[in-house]
Amino acid sequence: MEFRTFSTEVDAGVATVVLHGTGDGNALGGLAWTELPAVVAALDADDAVRAVVLRGAGECFSVGLDLRWYLPHYRRMARHPDTLPARLLAEATGMQDAISAVARSRLPWIAAVHGDCVGAGLDLVAACDIRLAAGDAVFSLREIRIGVVADLGGLQRLPHVIGEGATRELALTGRDVDAEEALAKGLVTRVLPDLDALLEDAADVAAQLAGHPAAAVAGVKAVLDRTRDLPVAEGLRHVALWNAAFLPHPALPDLLASALRSSTERRNP
Repeated sequence: MEFRTFSTEVDAGVATVVLHGTGDGNALGGLAWTELPAVVAALDADDAVRAVVLRGAGECFSVGLDLRWYLPHYRRMARHPDTLPARLLAEATGMQDAISAVARSRLPWIAAVHGDCVGAGLDLVAACDIRLAAGDAVFSLREIRIGVVADLGGLQRLPHVIGEGATRELALTGRDVDAEEALAKGLVTRVLPDLDALLEDAADVAAQLAGHPAAAVAGVKAVLDRTRDLPVAEGLRHVALWNAAFLPHPALPDLLASALRSSTERRNP
């Protein structure tokens, strides 16, 4: 898979996706928004891939939207004021869909964050399934500082991760959050001392996920997403129906027997 704003490498079922972006700090410009859903689609179509680690190139994860691309792009659109609102709506929807491709992926995505993770970068991280950070990571929804409402998913996904109150504070103040505060808020599940330790830990987690049955991993993601806003009773019914539809399999008795032996011997199946 050849892309200009992302690079990918697959080893032992784990894909490592490195964000290069279109500008300094792995900024996300026009081509990145086109390539991101293509990256996700290519990985989803590859049966050899079982888990994904997403990281930024160089010194940080991403500084967010590439303003050096967006400002002249906006000015060109603004030359036609009668169509500007419709074009802005279509463009925002396209960017939202690009990030949502990560959330909709059949694969578990692990965000390994070091350095700045700002704006659209945080929106992208919020769409991942697991978030890990190095000690130097800094998270921020800074759109409010320039008079813009964050519109690429952070306001919708972060309340399910860190709660509505914490999301409101971050979005309304635009302040920076360091790695330890991100851990305390539940934005990340672990903080590692440095980049090397972060990437090693992310690889270990990805390898663990890659070792699980792919259908079960995809099922966990699908059930969590589908039942997130449902009452508990409806969520229970949905997961019961899911397993009733997908659990029957000729190999299931052997898998259960293996799991039983493993628990008896206190080892991983």
